[in-house]
Amino acid sequence: MEFGLFVQGYVPQARSRVDPGAEHKALMEETEYVIQADRSGFKYAWASEHHFLEEYSHLSANEVFLGYLAHATERIHLGSGIFNPLAPVNHPVKVAEKVTMLDHLSRGRFEFGTGRGAGSHEILGFLPGIEDMNHTKEMWEETIAEFPKMFLQEEYEGFSGKHWSLPPRKIFPKPYGKAHPAMWYAAGSPSSYAMAARKGLGVLGFSVQKVSDMSWVLEQYKTAIQEAKAIGAFVNDNVMVTSTAICAETHDKAVEIAAGGGLNRLQSLVFRYHDTFPRPEGVPEWPELLPEYSAEIIELLIAEELLICGDPSEVLQQCRRWEAAGADQLSFGLPIGVSREDTLTSIRLIGEHVIPEIDTDPVHRTTRFREAAGQ
Repeated sequence: MEFGLFVQGYVPQARSRVDPGAEHKALMEETEYVIQADRSGFKYAWASEHHFLEEYSHLSANEVFLGYLAHATERIHLGSGIFNPLAPVNHPVKVAEKVTMLDHLSRGRFEFGTGRGAGSHEILGFLPGIEDMNHTKEMWEETIAEFPKMFLQEEYEGFSGKHWSLPPRKIFPKPYGKAHPAMWYAAGSPSSYAMAARKGLGVLGFSVQKVSDMSWVLEQYKTAIQEAKAIGAFVNDNVMVTSTAICAETHDKAVEIAAGGGLNRLQSLVFRYHDTFPRPEGVPEWPELLPEYSAEIIELLIAEELLICGDPSEVLQQCRRWEAAGADQLSFGLPIGVSREDTLTSIRLIGEHVIPEIDTDPVHRTTRFREAAGQ
C-alpha cells in the first residue's frame, strides 16, 4: 500500500476571524506540507478543485498550486483531486493542455484525476439552468474518453457532442515521456466504482469512511477491472482512500491535538456542501454544527476506524488495517484546523515510522503501469 497527502485549502472561520491573512497562510502552509511529505517518503499529493465553498476549500486554481509544487518537490507524484472537465466549468481542451504541461513541469510525476464537483452549490454556479445533478454525469461521460486522444493523436480528430465540440486541431504540449499520466475518477457510489473500473480508471475514494467500507469497494472495483476496456493507454488498477490522520510522540498528545482541531466544523461543512451525500442520522442542518469533539469522542472515532490517531506504533497498526483490507493507496487529510507545527510533526513521524514498514517498493504503482504501456 502506498501513501499520499490530500490538501484542499481549508480556512476555518475560527482562524479567519482573528487573522486577516488566514487564507494566505493556509495556502502557503499546505505547499509546505506537500514539500515535507516529499521529503518524508509519501508517494502522492492530491490537490482539490473547488469553487464557492467558503471555509471548506479555498483551493480553486489547483493547476497553479501544482505547478509551483512541480518545481518545489523531487519525487512525490502530484495529482489533481480533481480537475473538473465539464465544459461549462473548464473546456476539455484547456484541461488536456494543463495535464500535459504539468506532466512536463513535474517530469512525468503528474496524476490526472477528474470528477463532477462537490454538490449543488458548486455545480449549479456554473450550470444555473440545470435542476437534475445527474446531468453532470452525462457531460463527464461524453468527455472523458476524449482526453487520451488529445494526448496521443498527432492531430486530435476533433469532437462534436451534445455539450461541446472542437474541429480537428493539433493540441500541445504532448505528454512527457511514455504514454500519458495515469487517469483517475473521484467515485462515491458502488455503481461509479464499477464504471470507473470498466474504463480502466483508478478511483479516488473520498467517500470511503472506514476500513469496513473496503469490502464493497473492492467487490465493485476489483471485479470490474478484470474486464476493463481502457479508454487510455493503460489500465490504472488503483483504489485510493482517504482518512484524517494525526500522529504525535504519545497517544495522549495525538488525542489532545485531534480534540482541539475543530473536526466537528469540518465534518459539518462536508454535509453543508456535499448535498449529494446521504445525511447520516444525527448530522444537523447547517449552520448548526455537530458537537465539539471531546477526547472521549476522539477515542470512539479511533475505535470505530473513522480516524487515524495515536503514537507512531498505533498509527502503523491502524494503517495496516487499510493495507489488509486491500487499499492500494491511503491518503491523509492533515490540515484540518491543526497547527502547522503539529501537522508537520505528523507528516515526519509517519514518514519515519509508518511508510517504511508498509510501502517497500521504491517505484510508484502508476509509474509501473505507465512504463509498461510505453514498451
